[in-house]
Amino acid sequence: MSMDPFKKTPPKMAALIRMMKILDYQVARCSRCGACQSVCPLYDVTRNESDVARGKLMLLDGLTRTFFNHPEGVSERLNRCLLCGSCAIACPRGVNTIEIFMTARWIMSGYRRLSPVRKAFFRKVLANPALFDRLAEHGARWQGLFLRQNSPAPGASLGNLVSPPLSHRNIVPLAPAPFHKIFKRTIPAKNSSGMRVALFTGCIIDKVYPHVADAIVKALEHHGVNVTVPEAQGCCGIPALSSGEHTAFAQMVADHLTPFDPSGFDYLVTGCATCTATIKTLWPAFFNSRFVSTTASQESTVRCISEKAHDINAFLVNIMGVTSAGKPPFNAHAPILTYHDPCHLRKTLGVFSEPRILISQNSAYRFMEMSGAQSCCGMGGSFNLTHYDLSGKIGEKKAANIEATGAGVVATGCPACMMQLSDMLARRGKNIRVAHAVEIYAEKLAFADGV
Repeated sequence: MSMDPFKKTPPKMAALIRMMKILDYQVARCSRCGACQSVCPLYDVTRNESDVARGKLMLLDGLTRTFFNHPEGVSERLNRCLLCGSCAIACPRGVNTIEIFMTARWIMSGYRRLSPVRKAFFRKVLANPALFDRLAEHGARWQGLFLRQNSPAPGASLGNLVSPPLSHRNIVPLAPAPFHKIFKRTIPAKNSSGMRVALFTGCIIDKVYPHVADAIVKALEHHGVNVTVPEAQGCCGIPALSSGEHTAFAQMVADHLTPFDPSGFDYLVTGCATCTATIKTLWPAFFNSRFVSTTASQESTVRCISEKAHDINAFLVNIMGVTSAGKPPFNAHAPILTYHDPCHLRKTLGVFSEPRILISQNSAYRFMEMSGAQSCCGMGGSFNLTHYDLSGKIGEKKAANIEATGAGVVATGCPACMMQLSDMLARRGKNIRVAHAVEIYAEKLAFADGV
């Protein structure tokens, strides 16, 4: 049976009505109080009511009436959203705006159809890990022909495309070799606790920041964990889901159920805030019979994987017991390090003290909290591609807050945020290193272990 309820043209009305009913039930909980306005990073730069969750929900409240007459306008307003979750965390009635907007985009893509290019990318490339890996490897090999070096930050490797339209962006290039090609360990860690952890690498860490995955493995093995990196890993599915491409999303989730058979590990760990949030909240919410064709066994497996999934910061602190009690003495002469909270980590998963505990373990830095650490950096996945001007305005505010601390390093817990921060800081010509929190922690472990 096809996973696509909108396979025929025109769309199956029964499927459309069912999805509308799901949306109507969710939207009805919004009281239009406007609490979302004060926390929306997009409204902060546009001052446009339609960019706020309340404005979008008011639009969706009349979606049944306007859906067929103005699909382009509805779609455009729905896509002007970072999906950062700021509105959801601030909502006094607990309205799950992320799930609402995802559902609405799902409906819109079924009615309007994605462009053939985007659909092919999601279904033929992103949902095909082997092909995606080959394309990324070719890209890494030939990217030097299209990127000119621009590395204002120490230890960074940034570039600009030689020709428009992206020549104004500072791009973190693909790594020479992805992590899945580098990782070869198959033996248990020394002083193993017997705990089995499966590492979900994620696309960006695997192909752009393999050193982050290496730091994760070193930190886990330091704590006696047996680490496995299942083969045939692919995308977690969030790009397809946020675009409303339900068929590709369902395929990406289904393809991970065998390599990440939950009977083979005690915990699933990721270093990507977005991947963690997707696996923990969006897989069980959207990979079920309400949205796609699934079996009871598949849905049970997804729920089990979701329950075992942890962000690396939260895992090390909450499961492995890293505490602030072991914090080294304060060093007033150490360079300043600050921390940016990824939206999906803090707002979706409630993880914010844990990465601060990890980075405080490294006495080579002096931690200083920035103003607005919890505010969005403006990345928003595909939002950065389709609304780069707005993404940049939001990111500039974050970069200014980082600069104000006098930090030489800014840490975070999401590779997409790392890319955005690198771009924004380079735009301002600042020599500030961007790192993952687990890298800072692993540096301290390497020093302690004499590596």
